[in-house]
Amino acid sequence: MSEKMARLTIDGMDEALEFPVYSGTIGPDVVDVRSLVSKGLFTYDPGFVSTAATDSAITFIDGGKGTLLHRGYPIEQLAEQSDFLEVCYLLLNGELPNADQKAEFVNTVTRHTMVHESIADFFKGFRRDAHPMAIMCGVVGALSAFYHDSLDITNPRHREISAFRLVAKMPTLAAMTYKHGIGQPFIYPRNDLSFAENFLHMMFATPAEEYKVNPVLANAMDKIFLLHADHEQNASTSTVRLAGSSGANPFACIASGIAALWGPAHGGANEAVLTMLEEIGDESKIDEFVARAKDKNDPFRLMGFGHRVYKNYDPRATVMRQCCDEVLAELGLENDPLLKIAKRLEQIALEDPYFVEKKLYPNVDFYSGIILKALGIPVEMFTVIFATGRTIGWISHWNEMISGSYKIGRPRQLYTGAAPRDFVSLDNR
Repeated sequence: MSEKMARLTIDGMDEALEFPVYSGTIGPDVVDVRSLVSKGLFTYDPGFVSTAATDSAITFIDGGKGTLLHRGYPIEQLAEQSDFLEVCYLLLNGELPNADQKAEFVNTVTRHTMVHESIADFFKGFRRDAHPMAIMCGVVGALSAFYHDSLDITNPRHREISAFRLVAKMPTLAAMTYKHGIGQPFIYPRNDLSFAENFLHMMFATPAEEYKVNPVLANAMDKIFLLHADHEQNASTSTVRLAGSSGANPFACIASGIAALWGPAHGGANEAVLTMLEEIGDESKIDEFVARAKDKNDPFRLMGFGHRVYKNYDPRATVMRQCCDEVLAELGLENDPLLKIAKRLEQIALEDPYFVEKKLYPNVDFYSGIILKALGIPVEMFTVIFATGRTIGWISHWNEMISGSYKIGRPRQLYTGAAPRDFVSLDNR
């Protein structure tokens, strides 16, 4: 029983209602209002901005301080000293692996990257100009039709195997989606390449010539996957948890997360950055568009600046900014017209008092959008790459929920429709 209590007084009720208050390791306290329904009352919280729907030990965000922790480790340290697959192990298992554990995990993921040959036939049913996220929703959900041997969600080993398969096969499916769109043959994964190298190879290699992966670009790709690995109870993660609470199989749950991520308010932010840069079009127009962004009566907004959660600098953006500079220098793209616009906007956002006072700093989407464009990845693939990195976060939260006690999600509502009324026959309407 919690030692701290919250009391709610409601007009017309004889006694105040009492609710226990719980404290996490760090972060705000929470008021447990579960007993409120027994009094015939619900809380009203559109968007769940003040509601903790679950407890979790995976990721913590303090938006005011610009803090992001995975299992207690700051994202800056992980990005500098770790790599994506090691962070995958951490999110899934709770602790960093030792050398043997990491080698075994990397080997397991590497040997799960192939997809069933019949899955290639699925792509024939999609138009060449289909949006990549539409294809990903379909093919990831279809994985459950191929892996009947690991769909018992009550079996910890089955959950683990499903996690391996999803993390491993997402880059393969993502690359297949890209190749389908441009009419090129699929490239099989290679076990001698790292996770990020393998993805770039499957994306850009062709049977006609050898493709050598640039280590600077592979490092940037690994950082993009790592920095998108998890972000607490966001819209797509909450969707995965809600779908999982019904007992749905993990492939269906991850497909639901992909669908939620597809929304432009969630996973489409880095795509919106490139659209904005193209709208500005020329460095000479930057001042005009910045002035429009400052005008509250103008609908134009600078995309990739500020963040709903972070009221300070996005800690992921610091890492992405360095990667961005390295990629542009490696590819000799410092003078690319759109990228020059982006760098000028970055400078304005970091120096202009208007943006500094409002803390509208460049966020991770701003820099990742620039990097992905520099790598030659089309804009419509940006959210697919986001989903590839975020899969480990989704499956970790799903596994955490299924491993403990949980109830099927059932949000309540404030009904504002018609009061009870009698049916009127068609002749009398």
